[in-house]
Amino acid sequence: MIVEESYHIGFNAGHGARYALLPGDPGRVEKIAQKLDEPRFYAQNREYTTWIGKLNGENVLVMSTGMGGPSTAIGIEELYRTGVDTFIRIGTCGGMQTEVIGGDLVVATGSIRMEGTTREYVPIEFPAVPDLRVTNSLVEAAEKLGKTYHAGVVQSKDSFYGQHDPDRMPVSYELNNKWQAWIKAGCLASEMEGAALFVVSSVLRARAGAVFTCVWNQERVKLGLSNPECHDSGDAIDTAIEAIKILIEKDKK
Repeated sequence: MIVEESYHIGFNAGHGARYALLPGDPGRVEKIAQKLDEPRFYAQNREYTTWIGKLNGENVLVMSTGMGGPSTAIGIEELYRTGVDTFIRIGTCGGMQTEVIGGDLVVATGSIRMEGTTREYVPIEFPAVPDLRVTNSLVEAAEKLGKTYHAGVVQSKDSFYGQHDPDRMPVSYELNNKWQAWIKAGCLASEMEGAALFVVSSVLRARAGAVFTCVWNQERVKLGLSNPECHDSGDAIDTAIEAIKILIEKDKK
């Protein structure tokens, strides 16, 4: 554990927390933290806004990671150096299978490494998979709270507009062909941080999981199906917090 202040996240190991909730958007941090006991602002530097609170008597951090793999990887590396060893990402995604609609939750059981950050950690053959205990806790929490959820593989990308406007890109032939391949293979949704979270945590021997709110589903639009939009992450937040509580109690045993 490193005690000096971390360069990017802006704090050291004084927080005493081993659990962290990780939204991307700094604007969601306080909303999530208000669900904890004794929430208070902790630090802010660059894209990393951090609050701290308690769950079941244990300190828990809520820290934004910004968008994409590079900033997520930096945040995890530096949190780990301050003593955090359990991470749950609270994110958003776009549905890829027609049954995944706006407002549903997606609990990732693995991620397609269609991004660049993890290639500077391990060869592409190494899978991006979350910790089984964390993932099981997320599923248990979603079921306990009665949330509509799907568990399966997601796709992690670097380019938002490469997904939403692929024909404009010089590599459209690759983007379109692989997108169809992921759908045929059963990939549930597309997002931007899961692969980095899972691979970096694996390398560090830390625990990580992720729950995403489906915002919309462009494949439903292509098929002329209804496409409800959801920009409320409340269900994902509640599920992640309940999962942390489950992990705390299991860790105590």
